[in-house]
Amino acid sequence: MPTSHRRARRRTQPARKPKFQADLAPVEDTTVRALKQELQLSSNSDFLSEALALFQWAVSERRLGRRIVSESATGEKRILVLPRLERVAPSVALPNVDIDWTEKELESLAKLASTEPAKPTPALVRALKG
Repeated sequence: MPTSHRRARRRTQPARKPKFQADLAPVEDTTVRALKQELQLSSNSDFLSEALALFQWAVSERRLGRRIVSESATGEKRILVLPRLERVAPSVALPNVDIDWTEKELESLAKLASTEPAKPTPALVRALKG
């Protein structure tokens, strides 16, 4: 076959998809097979595509600083924590502060919150206008 025909034939063949192979422990293999059956996935490629989509979403959510939570019908919540997933979470952790309010402080806060807002002073108006 002439060289020009071989080159033309190569160009018309679809590009090969990358292959992925994994060595799984027997328990992991059983888990993958059970999940494929439960989710009605016919191939390992389909399983990997679905798992990849879920993991990609989880990474993007943690990168934004969001927590991934499952909630039961009764309202019980569980937070997903995967050490490798936590690597993409923002490094800035906001502090958690507990304030022990006295009865008098709570009454003062309630009174302040329930009154009409104060009118801005002329000096504040000037400062805001620049």
